[in-house]
Amino acid sequence: MGMISNVLTFLFGGGRNVVRETAEIFRENAENGAERGLVLQQQAMVQFGQEFQAPTKGAFDRFMDGLNRLPRPAMALGTLGLFIAAMVDPLWFAARMQGIALVPEPLWWLLGVIVSFYFGARHQAKVQDMQREITATMKRTPQVLENLRALKALRSDGIGAADPGTDVALAENASHTGDNPALEDWRRKRAT
Repeated sequence: MGMISNVLTFLFGGGRNVVRETAEIFRENAENGAERGLVLQQQAMVQFGQEFQAPTKGAFDRFMDGLNRLPRPAMALGTLGLFIAAMVDPLWFAARMQGIALVPEPLWWLLGVIVSFYFGARHQAKVQDMQREITATMKRTPQVLENLRALKALRSDGIGAADPGTDVALAENASHTGDNPALEDWRRKRAT
């Protein structure tokens, strides 16, 4: 009894567990691994949260963001307003258009440049985004075609789908029907 007690004390006593420590050399402790995974996931979530936090903006930045959003809706609504004004009071509208006719040509060119730069930059950014998406799609095309060929080869309703090819043993087995007890039982019951 003393010898067994000494061996058990050596293996498990003194706050140590030699069996567990030896096993952990070959296999990770699941509980400790889960704790490390949790810490890693929490750190990643904190990092992601910091990346996507909106920077605090001052009053001037918010005001400028609001101004940047005004031109397109203002132009669209202004154009609709001109059509409504032409229908409601044609004389008033004609008088305003006579005033526009007096605007010098260089001022029209300047307006065209400003509008072109404003809308052109946005258009260019959108076109570049679309080109990146098309490029990514085109890179996936060969893989998609290969997948379609593989799926087509797996179809069983095509002509020659059951063709054994050059495998003579398979062709021999395909041409001879084997015993099918369920089919034979069904045939006997139908015959009676």
